Amino acid sequence: MPRYLISFDDGAMDHIPAQEMPAVADAAHEVLRAAKAAGVWVFGGGLLRQQATVVGVDGQAEPGPFPETKAVLGGFSVIEVAERADALAWAARFARSCRCAQEVREIMHDPEA
Repeated sequence: MPRYLISFDDGAMDHIPAQEMPAVADAAHEVLRAAKAAGVWVFGGGLLRQQATVVGVDGQAEPGPFPETKAVLGGFSVIEVAERADALAWAARFARSCRCAQEVREIMHDPEA
């Protein structure tokens, strides 16, 4: 069954007043619980803003990168559903709960994963 990445950009929820964030979190968790109950949830979570470390082929870890673009991943969900239409329906539920647009991308099948 195909897996899909549902994600939103860092800063996509900045328009939401701080006092409304608990309600947004509750709504998002309600969708997450529904995805788990439906058996489609694989994994997901929010990402700390602009905090990345790069580990090179030599094993050395360095802070960064510090992207100059606004298109930085802010959070994601990985779901496993029968078809793209199902992924789009779940993305719409997350978009409503998080009050921000969600990007949907199919994850390439890897028989080793």
